[in-house]
Amino acid sequence: MIREEYKPLHEFRLGKCASYYQAEQLTLRRTALDSPALEAMTDLRHVQVITIGPDASFAAVGMAMMRNVVRSLLVADERRCVLGIITSSDILGEKPMQVVRERGIRHEEIAVRDIMTPWDRLEVLGMKDVLTAEVGHVVATLKRAGRQHALVVEADTNGRHMIRGIFSASQIARQLEMTIDTTQIASTFAEIEAVIAH
Repeated sequence: MIREEYKPLHEFRLGKCASYYQAEQLTLRRTALDSPALEAMTDLRHVQVITIGPDASFAAVGMAMMRNVVRSLLVADERRCVLGIITSSDILGEKPMQVVRERGIRHEEIAVRDIMTPWDRLEVLGMKDVLTAEVGHVVATLKRAGRQHALVVEADTNGRHMIRGIFSASQIARQLEMTIDTTQIASTFAEIEAVIAH
């Protein structure tokens, strides 16, 4: 049960042409709600981020997610500028059918750019806040936003936003060895969890 003391963290808009870190793999470890938030964050200095281009097909997204056992992909260009994010809820939800209806195209003609959440609509967390937060704060943040993922950003030496990490509700649940109550999260989150569970 999430205690009332856990307040959602401050979120802000992702900066234009934010980029991401790339690095080596680490193992998943068990955490508790009062553990440091960093223990539940996928740190892109230690885990290779999976990206996809904006013109990739709808089918390519599903294959990339299955191949890499992830539920979200950063959408990036050839300069490693983050253009957005695409999640399992984007591909399993209503967005693809809306695009098909509105544009009069076939399902296989949908591109990543048609259903991703663009960079200028992404709410992100600051690494400075995460450093002093606990896992419970992150869970509260995901529940308030009704999202399965949260990006963590820090500035490089030039002030450019760099995506340092990613929080995933499903990963946090595995680390807590419990189920995060999806009834408090937006209905699309609950639907995605149900589809993925089967």
